[in-house]
Amino acid sequence: MGKHLLKIAAGGLLLLSACSAASEAEPLMTRDRCAAQPGFVFVPAGTFITGSTPAERDYGYEISAQAIADSPEAIAAAEQGLRDRRWFEFEADQQTASLAAVCMQANLVTQQDYAAFIAATGHRAPGISAAEYQEQGFLVHPYADVVPYLWQDNMFPDSLGEHPVVLASYDDAVAYAEWRGQQDGVQYRLPTADEWEKTARGEDGRYFPWGNDWQDDATHWGQSIPFGTSAIARYPLSQSPYGAEDMAGNVFEFTSTLRERRGVTVSVMKGCSWDDLPGFCRAAYEHTRPTTSRHILFGFRLVLVPELLE
Repeated sequence: MGKHLLKIAAGGLLLLSACSAASEAEPLMTRDRCAAQPGFVFVPAGTFITGSTPAERDYGYEISAQAIADSPEAIAAAEQGLRDRRWFEFEADQQTASLAAVCMQANLVTQQDYAAFIAATGHRAPGISAAEYQEQGFLVHPYADVVPYLWQDNMFPDSLGEHPVVLASYDDAVAYAEWRGQQDGVQYRLPTADEWEKTARGEDGRYFPWGNDWQDDATHWGQSIPFGTSAIARYPLSQSPYGAEDMAGNVFEFTSTLRERRGVTVSVMKGCSWDDLPGFCRAAYEHTRPTTSRHILFGFRLVLVPELLE
């Protein structure tokens, strides 16, 4: 496939605790409060299995190699090539973690959703110039693949209204969350990486939203048709145990978990994208990208912040 220069794991990074998690002052979310918020699903408080075991990482390499080669010899060579790149070696070891309840947006923010924000605020429309794209560095795709996602006259491309918005940065996503909260009379933020992972895989440590066995038709990944993003909620098997859609495939998602990498603030990205190999679609997988990044593989969803108690 030749497109995975993007997947550079970020080991040895320092966590920016002030920016990476929900505020400790947040009150607890309740099931009833979340149920009252249209388009959101409730993820109850409690423990869950996070991270991965060596066996899970091995499986990620195996299924990725099988997706790009046919004969036993070719599969073995492809798998070794993937292992040499150490794509999955920086995942946290499997452990049990505990989280407060979360109210997660069921769907990715769409191009149509984002258009209302642009129209109301005059905020920068999603996009990136060829020069900016080149300077950004992690090209993965030629700029020609970016062009179909560029907005014209502050309007998203035809037929992409129900697709996840892309070419928006972390800061753009935060600005959208603030504006959307004002419209809805609530407060939103991006999910933390742990909140996203629990929502995607449930409590039992399953590799994918649907279980531990990869299924080609379960999500929109690197061998799906069409090439590019897909409309939201088109893959029932990629619905999480709590009802969140597209929790594998379609686009990587920005989280509010931030780290420092060589003096640059980066966001931990979760999920996998429409050009990925199966191993990247495991809920335990993560990589990082600068918060300024704008790419056709990156989208986001929101979390409802519970109201402060009187």
